[in-house]
Amino acid sequence: MARVPYLEVSDLAPEDQDLLKRPIWLFKALVNSPKAARAFSGLGGYIRYGSKLDSRIRELAILQVGWLARSPYEWSHHVKLGYDFGVTDDDIKALIDDTAGKPTKLSALDRLVLKGAREMTSDGAMAEATFAALQKELGNEQVVDLTLTIGFYNAVVRVLGTLQIDVEPEYMPYLQKYPFPAV
Repeated sequence: MARVPYLEVSDLAPEDQDLLKRPIWLFKALVNSPKAARAFSGLGGYIRYGSKLDSRIRELAILQVGWLARSPYEWSHHVKLGYDFGVTDDDIKALIDDTAGKPTKLSALDRLVLKGAREMTSDGAMAEATFAALQKELGNEQVVDLTLTIGFYNAVVRVLGTLQIDVEPEYMPYLQKYPFPAV
């Protein structure tokens, strides 16, 4: 159960009602602080709609963060969104295997993106060699966008966990299809 109420459009001032264009529970909790929700949505919107980073690679990086953080909300939402942006079931299975150190058929770039996301999530920063390899492959603009994406979603999973945002029923099948391993 969330630690703050899930607000509805009718609970908001008219100038803030646009914050619930996508009425997911995360946003319904964040609008308890409309200015914070707007700032959060600004960066999230840039990552999804403004970045030149390949959308499939972006979603793989976000999924890696969600998987490592064991964030049911992030994982379920981005399995669904990943499908919308070209991530396949084979990609998701390969991400899980790659995280476990098993061989996969992912491309070298995909594996490098996942490695960078793992390093930032687990160690707080990408290793020099990982960053240099990604910079060579992606260029400066896209490596910055990738870094920003991974960092932002590391923050998102902490917000989700601290506010205890519930997974909406329509996203539960994604958790059932790809459950986290038992601890």
